[in-house]
Amino acid sequence: MTLSSSPLQAVIFDWAGTIVDFGSFAPTSIFVEAFKRGYDFDITLDEAREPMGLGKWDHIQAVGRLPSVDKRWQAQFGRAMNSDDIDRIYATFMPLQKAKVADHAAPILNAIEVVEGLKQRGIKIGSCSGYPREVMNVLIPAAADYGYKPDYVVATDDLPQGGRPAPFMALKNVIELGVTNVSACIKVDDAAPGIDEGHNAGMWTVGLLLSGNEAGLTFEEYQAASEETLAIAREKARVKLSKSAPHYLIDTIADLPAVVTEIERRIAAGERP
Repeated sequence: MTLSSSPLQAVIFDWAGTIVDFGSFAPTSIFVEAFKRGYDFDITLDEAREPMGLGKWDHIQAVGRLPSVDKRWQAQFGRAMNSDDIDRIYATFMPLQKAKVADHAAPILNAIEVVEGLKQRGIKIGSCSGYPREVMNVLIPAAADYGYKPDYVVATDDLPQGGRPAPFMALKNVIELGVTNVSACIKVDDAAPGIDEGHNAGMWTVGLLLSGNEAGLTFEEYQAASEETLAIAREKARVKLSKSAPHYLIDTIADLPAVVTEIERRIAAGERP
């Protein structure tokens, strides 16, 4: 039985690092491998993580523009990375990502329970991703096998206008879900471009500190970590995500219900994002 008691109409979730794939390892590890296979060029996991949240072609371009990467690329090849290089790395990246994304489809702790709780209150579940559609076509059924079934999914190449930080993927969710007020929506993401996307769409925004890209912890590392280790990881992520000024920062999706209650109170009081 669903209850439409909430003033919220929709929550729009990112995928990797937010709902599935604790630590957002599926895309980052594949970026490292794609650079290696495509050009025998080494990048670090931290460099691969730096522009997370962008569409994957744009992500490769942004990695190539990092000063540390650009310096090594020019030393190795005698020139800056160009669009042909990006195309080649992207072409290497895609089959690797499709082959391995299902291995990272397990939901993050409490994700299914939180999502189902929202649905039971009549709140629609949207989603969007920096993954292109051909990767999402592998990930969506794999996640469904674990019980995650959002009401709508937008991939980064579904729309001609481009991906984050522009609002188009979030707004496509609004249209397809029949939402009548963007200020009655929450965008939840583990990366700055996704938080910017939510702001640009006129939504409440929630950033995730420990389950996603910025902390970069595996679930096993998270479970085994001391409070001191978690505090360091939390602060590292907070510095990065705070630049996008999310309305709320929480550790993982498990902490979202309390934020939803707070946003509902603020909406009822007449506040807007």
